[in-house]
Amino acid sequence: MLDLNNSRKVPDDFVVFAENQIRHLLNSVSGIEFVMLCTSDGFEIALANKKNISNSGKIAAVSSSILAMVTAFTSEINLVGCQTITLDAENGKALLTSVAHPKYPLVLVAMTNRDILLGQMLYEVKSTAERLVNKV
Repeated sequence: MLDLNNSRKVPDDFVVFAENQIRHLLNSVSGIEFVMLCTSDGFEIALANKKNISNSGKIAAVSSSILAMVTAFTSEINLVGCQTITLDAENGKALLTSVAHPKYPLVLVAMTNRDILLGQMLYEVKSTAERLVNKV
């Protein structure tokens, strides 16, 4: 799923496109407070937020590591194609989604308040990931 051999340098035109896509995601679902797109090796590419989070670089690094560990875990238990991880906490949710772009494997991170409509968020995240994958 995540190809760490690809370069983390993403072209500027893709970054602008990605910023627009994650901003649209942030504003399309009530309750999403933070969306970030990062490389599969943990470097921030684009960020949109309604809530100030000062440690986005650490979040990018940890998110890519978590997704890589879960991918290894699901492989060990014979599950194929893990795309999304949802973390549910008392004060909100975090969603990590792999974006299998053919040249730039990415991780999309979304953080929400606790009252989010999870189905709506999952649909919009999947749609956003598809648009990013199809942008070549």
